[in-house]
Amino acid sequence: MSRIGVLGAGTWGTALAIMLAQNANGVTLWSALDDELKTLEATHTHPNLKGSVIPDNIVFTNDISKVCSDKDILLFAVASPYVRETAKKAAPYIKEGQIIVDAAKGLEEDTLFTMSQVIKDGIGKNVTVVALSGPTHAEEVALGLPTTVVAACRNLNAAQQVQSIFMNTCMRVYTNEDILGVELCGALKNIIALACGISTGLGFGDNAKAAIITRGIAEMSRLGMAMNCDKMTFAGLAGLGDLIVTATSCHSRNNRAGFLIGSGDSAEEAIKKVGMVVEGIHAIPSALKLAEKYKVDMPIITAVHKTVSGELNPDKAVSLLMNREKKSEK
Repeated sequence: MSRIGVLGAGTWGTALAIMLAQNANGVTLWSALDDELKTLEATHTHPNLKGSVIPDNIVFTNDISKVCSDKDILLFAVASPYVRETAKKAAPYIKEGQIIVDAAKGLEEDTLFTMSQVIKDGIGKNVTVVALSGPTHAEEVALGLPTTVVAACRNLNAAQQVQSIFMNTCMRVYTNEDILGVELCGALKNIIALACGISTGLGFGDNAKAAIITRGIAEMSRLGMAMNCDKMTFAGLAGLGDLIVTATSCHSRNNRAGFLIGSGDSAEEAIKKVGMVVEGIHAIPSALKLAEKYKVDMPIITAVHKTVSGELNPDKAVSLLMNREKKSEK
């Protein structure tokens, strides 16, 4: 049995805690929000994970020292805007050499760091971070529905250890040494999913959605190649797989926010209606800075930025995309 600490009791952290506890691991689930913990402990359900039950063997705590101390694996499952803050809080209680699994997807605007880089920088110790990514909705993982993910780390032994702990009859885990490519996919696909939602909100059909997904992967892989990532990562679970599920699913908060924006809401109104962090909106500034730094053309992401910021209305953004200069697909 492995001892696992989960930082973050939102939908994703709770879903993974449920799965890990069902794998006969000792799981401690931490939240900084006392009301959230009281509800979870009292009801053994999460309000956004319909039909799932939190096992009795999960320990709940608001004590960050308790969740971090004496653990085989620490899982960061807080939303990307809070990863650095959480890493700094946890740092005094994390041992040298600790294996940390990052389940957050995003980019930090000021540093352009991926989440694994933010965690290492915030902790300030010699730790090993494995990025867990792929086509995953918490609602399905919590119900034990079949799911596949990637455990990515340059240290293949660490990735394989995470693979063994997380894998069961419902969760299949592959390893990948291209952690930068996997994390870029996790952040950028949320922006492309916003574009798909905007398209649907405008009343466009499946043709447009398929085009956005396909050309979105082209943009993502161009940036990845410029940053020395493995091109195949973008065709795999963390890239195309995660983009498909985020751009098409009713569970996707990015797709939902995009739909609301395409239907006429402002970004602020859409975020309020979704009621949770919309990671794609947070990732846009960093994606644009990386595109500029590496001199990569990313027209869809640029159009989403101009739409979300209110610089262009969605119809105008689509018109500009469709009337760009003629190009070869390659």
